[in-house]
Amino acid sequence: SVKLRRNYYHKTCPNVENIVRAAVTKKFQQTFVTAPATIRLFFHDCFVQGCDASIMIASSDGSKAEKDHPDNLSLAGDGFDTVIKAKEAVDAVPSCRNKVSCADILAMATRDVIALAGGPSYEVELGRLDGLSSTAGSVDGKLPQPFFNLNQLNSLFAANGLTQKNMIALSAAHTVGFSHCSKFANRIHNFSRETAVDPALNQGYAAQLRGMCPKNVDTRIAIDMDPKTPRKFDNVYFQNLKKGKGLFSSDQVLFHDPRSKPTVNNWANDSHAFKRAFIAAITKLGRVGVKTGKNGNIRRNCAAFN
Repeated sequence: SVKLRRNYYHKTCPNVENIVRAAVTKKFQQTFVTAPATIRLFFHDCFVQGCDASIMIASSDGSKAEKDHPDNLSLAGDGFDTVIKAKEAVDAVPSCRNKVSCADILAMATRDVIALAGGPSYEVELGRLDGLSSTAGSVDGKLPQPFFNLNQLNSLFAANGLTQKNMIALSAAHTVGFSHCSKFANRIHNFSRETAVDPALNQGYAAQLRGMCPKNVDTRIAIDMDPKTPRKFDNVYFQNLKKGKGLFSSDQVLFHDPRSKPTVNNWANDSHAFKRAFIAAITKLGRVGVKTGKNGNIRRNCAAFN
């Protein structure tokens, strides 16, 4: 397995983390969406062909890139913009120019937005190269869906070397950001033949969601994932699950399934234990499918191959 390390750029671009942090902070101050958008971009990148910034590539006439797969169309533009702005800031320093990969910039930016949103701080491992391919076809079946049950979630994460505990910790990224009505409409309008509303949903919360997402609403309407502290990266996500306020079935199942419920209970009560577990999980996520040597390079433009 590839050895990433914390001081990877200490000779080539010693100040890289401060340069990236400054660019990310500026972007975050312009719009909070920067935080969830960047975290989600990192996750969607790493789960498809590894953490290699293949998600950043723009489609060309001949081929459809990862970002244009249906599962990636809802990625907010602010995540992409954050990486591009940070890359520009790095490349503005002559000694750093074309020395730092887009994949590492995305990993750093993710760490920075988590801290900016009040989440745990951690040292980020570096040394990834940018991938040499990006196809929409490679995304099929690689990303979790909002209707997944625990077995489906566990097997998808296991395919990337992540445990159930890692998966539950990373799910807590849903403590920030928003979703669209279309992603959970079935839970509030036509759950089953017996009942319109998913019985696992808190009734008051379901009524609120029905108000915000009526049957024929514009599916692009955005709803906060965490109804209580939507702009804070915290363990309230797990407290919400205990109250039946997980927005997706794939959130609520973590409390509903007896195999994951004890972990949810633990982290709902113990924010330090959650933060430790989250740092371990996101560090492990950052090691998935990393490219080195001939398998990658450093892109001059994050959105295009050299």
